[in-house]
Amino acid sequence: MDVNLKITEAAGKNWEINLSSKPVYTIGRAKDNDIVLNDQRVSRHHAHIRQDVSGFTLIDGYYLGAELKRSVNKVFVNGAPFLEKLLENGDHITIGGSKLEVELSQKLDSVTEITPTTPEHISFVDQPLGQTQMLISASEIIGKHSNISMESNFATPEEVRELRRKAQILELLYEMSKILGTVFDLKEIFEKATNLIFRGTPAERVVALLADETIDGKILDFSLQPIAVQARDEHLGSLTEKLTISRTITQKVMREKVALLSQDATSDAQFSGAESIVLHGVRSTICAPLITESNVHGVIYADRLDPFATFSQEDLELISAVAAQAAVTVETIKAHKRLAREEIARANYSRFMPEYVVKQLLEKPDSFRLGGINQTITVLFADIRGFTSLSEHENPEKVVRLLNQYFSAMSEIIFEFGGTLDKYIGDGLMALFGAPTATPNDAQNALKTAVAMQKRLLLLNKDLKEEGFPPIQIGIGLHTGIATIGYIGSEQRSEYTAIGDTVNLAARLESNALPGQILISEATAKICPNIFPLEVKEPLTVKNRLQPVSLFEVKWF
Repeated sequence: MDVNLKITEAAGKNWEINLSSKPVYTIGRAKDNDIVLNDQRVSRHHAHIRQDVSGFTLIDGYYLGAELKRSVNKVFVNGAPFLEKLLENGDHITIGGSKLEVELSQKLDSVTEITPTTPEHISFVDQPLGQTQMLISASEIIGKHSNISMESNFATPEEVRELRRKAQILELLYEMSKILGTVFDLKEIFEKATNLIFRGTPAERVVALLADETIDGKILDFSLQPIAVQARDEHLGSLTEKLTISRTITQKVMREKVALLSQDATSDAQFSGAESIVLHGVRSTICAPLITESNVHGVIYADRLDPFATFSQEDLELISAVAAQAAVTVETIKAHKRLAREEIARANYSRFMPEYVVKQLLEKPDSFRLGGINQTITVLFADIRGFTSLSEHENPEKVVRLLNQYFSAMSEIIFEFGGTLDKYIGDGLMALFGAPTATPNDAQNALKTAVAMQKRLLLLNKDLKEEGFPPIQIGIGLHTGIATIGYIGSEQRSEYTAIGDTVNLAARLESNALPGQILISEATAKICPNIFPLEVKEPLTVKNRLQPVSLFEVKWF
């Protein structure tokens, strides 16, 4: 929508002003207003007209800091006083002795018809990049040096225009900061940022693109995905459905951390043959980085299609400032999501691994890939003896409660000695010592864990007896050797585990252990001399082994 005001001042002077290029127009007697009314009944700063997505609103008063100060003689629309009034075609405004008549018309640069388009229609093309007409560093967006002389008593028209423009930018950024403080959805953030860009610049299409990143937060500048795509009206929206974007431009902006403005792209030699611009007749393009102190998260890409219109340096500054402010919120949202993922991961892995191992996994996310390595570990298997018979004669809920108490007590011991709880297997469990991180004391810690488990069971049985459960006993088997460890499964579901002969032998030792017995292999016994008394047992014949396996019983009681 476009607003034209026909003004008749109290002294009879007639003139007109078109309201389209700024978000706020001030009205008053003072010379620094956008609309100056030479009338003593008009306050120095009497009223202002604000432009937003709903249209143009006339507001009685002006802002002094954050406070709205109303005028003395009020504002009248169609003969009635108003503090705020959305302007309509034919409205007659009276301020003091001056009359302002409102004429509304539709225009290509309208900000009232913002048309969203589907991000899937965006595509990229690669073209060589030559020179561009304007480049600014992101750090220079707000801190640009002013040319106003502090020694002069009067500001030049150019200086006044620059101050007004900066005030407009600050007002838009202030409004955006209020929006960003209450929105935590990325799509909604960029839709609001785009609306602000339409209000503050003549952009006709705006695309916000976010960079993909690795699981550890590394930005992939060659992989940009559209998060918000909007056009100023339906006609432009239909063109935007086939929008292509120059990958050369976006990568330059991200890698060099600069905002780029290309004027008259169809005649610029650097873009000759660039379909991303020429096919749609784009004459002016701005690409600004979503930049923070630590990263560049993507870009905001805006263009104009009017062959006789271009962006200005001030448009470049505003879009860059909006992009930089949006980037801070993007980084905050990503940090929240990353912390949430880490909390979930910590909660999940803390059930199976000691805290120091969980910390290592969170600090090195790349270790969460499918695949394995061969590593020397000690494997522990433990199983409740006679559990099948017990479960047949007990209430299922009671059996589950028993298992939960048992597994909770045993898991605490495994973690205490630095083991990794691999899995629960019915009424049994499997634990690894030396995976994912190997230490010189893995075998000793596994043996200490087995003894602690047997001793803890004696206390647990006292608690179970009070709840009406019969006492339970466990058999434990330990073996040390080389196993393949890592994430095994599919991309959809995998588990960290160990496989190989070492695991199979440890399981065989456990299956041969009597209630209350700990059996260890000769390999484990050699690494753990003099920790607990060992009794030599009859060698165990194991399938696929030519020689019987030497066995030792740990005398833990």
